[in-house]
Amino acid sequence: MKIRVVIVDDEPLARLAVKVRLAQRDAFELVGEFGDGDSAYDGIVALKPDLVFVDVEMPGKSGLNVLAALPPAQRPMAILLTAYEGFALQAFELAALDYLLKPVDDERFDEALDRAQQAFPYRCQSRAAAPATPAIPATTAMRSFSVRVGARTVLVPVAEVERIEADGDYASLHANGKIWLVRERLHNLATQLDPRQFHRVHRSSIVRLDMITELRSLTNRDAMLRLRDGSVVRASRSYMPALTEALQQLNTQTDS
Repeated sequence: MKIRVVIVDDEPLARLAVKVRLAQRDAFELVGEFGDGDSAYDGIVALKPDLVFVDVEMPGKSGLNVLAALPPAQRPMAILLTAYEGFALQAFELAALDYLLKPVDDERFDEALDRAQQAFPYRCQSRAAAPATPAIPATTAMRSFSVRVGARTVLVPVAEVERIEADGDYASLHANGKIWLVRERLHNLATQLDPRQFHRVHRSSIVRLDMITELRSLTNRDAMLRLRDGSVVRASRSYMPALTEALQQLNTQTDS
C-alpha cells in the first residue's frame, strides 16, 4: 500500500524539489499539487491523501490555516515546509510529523519520509476497523542482523535488540547487555524494521516499543523515555506525535 502524497507550496521550484525526492522512494505516490491555500483545501478534501507537504506561509490562506480548517479525523499526516523557525508551536498543536526548514537537505528530508512510513500503519488502523497493511510487512521485515566479529559472522535476532544508536556510518545494537556494531546508517535501518515493533525517537535513536516503561514530557516538548533495562533515551518533539500514536496502538493490542 503506497502512501498517497499531496504537495502544497506557492513556489513551483519548491514543489519540484519535493517531487524529485519523492520519486526516489517507491513507498510514496504523488496524487496532487497545489499552489494556494484555497485550492489546496478543496484538493485535500477531494483526494484524501495520506500525507501532505505544506508550505507554512503562502498568499491568502496559509498552510497552517488549511490544516487547521480540516477536521482532525480528516487531516492527513503533515510535514511542514518553511524558511522560518517561529512556527514550531503551531506544528506541534497540529500534530505535524515534521517541521523542515528551507532549504531542506537530503538527510532531513529522508528522515521525514521515514517518519511518515513509521506512522502510516497506525494512521490506517485508527481510520479502519480492520488492521491495515503496514509499510513494512512482518513477513519481509528484517529478522536478524549480520554482525562481523573478527573473522566470524554473528547473527543477532531482531527480537533481542532493545534499542539502536547512530554511530557515524555505523549503528550500535543494544541486546541482552551486549553492544554489536553494524556497518549501516540508522536511516537505512529505520526503513527495514517492522514499525509495529520499532520506532525512531530521535535522529540518533531507534527504540523497541515494548521496551518503553516510562515517558516523561520535558518543557521543550521533547520527552525522556525509560527502558526496561534502566537506560534513558531522549525522544525529540518532532517524533512525538507518531511515537504517541504507536504506543497507544501497542497498548490497545496488549489489552485485547
